[in-house]
Amino acid sequence: MSATSAPFGLRPAFFPTGVVRAQALANGITSAYSEDILKGQPVKYNNGVINEVTSTEAFVGAFAGVEWTDTTGRRRVSNYWPALTSYQTGSCVAYFYNDPLIVYEIQADGAVAQTSIGDNANFSNLTAGSNVTGLSQCTMSSSLTGDSTFGQLRIVDLAPYPDNAWGDAFTIVRVQVAEHQFVATLNAI
Repeated sequence: MSATSAPFGLRPAFFPTGVVRAQALANGITSAYSEDILKGQPVKYNNGVINEVTSTEAFVGAFAGVEWTDTTGRRRVSNYWPALTSYQTGSCVAYFYNDPLIVYEIQADGAVAQTSIGDNANFSNLTAGSNVTGLSQCTMSSSLTGDSTFGQLRIVDLAPYPDNAWGDAFTIVRVQVAEHQFVATLNAI
């Protein structure tokens, strides 16, 4: 599995103290927002709505889906936000994971060693994915920032799957948000 590049974005694995739940944010995406937001893509708050993350920005979690009423009055439910979509005022509800304690799984764009537990890394391929399936294919950079240098993600474990081992060509790891927008104390170990 991790010998093949098959990224799936940022996928919630578990929450240390309970159930992983997505937040529902009314009017959570601006009507006609210009970029696709794919399921599993990292998102950030921006002026009370969510946007895609770019470069090495702090973020809150992963996108989970959206529903809205389009301009013809039809209710739509999707696992991704189609760019430039307009909706009836007040009808959009965006779903995303935003708790800083959630542990996610993500595939690295290269090999990651067990000695990287506790290290930080940034995303790579942030906007990769499909607007046919609506699924993100963003990955974690295998070029780590280290254990005392800020990165978007902190590696906490290996994802326990058959054919996934430390050092595999495209290692699947478990991570937490290291640069959460609202929890400054989680930035460094």
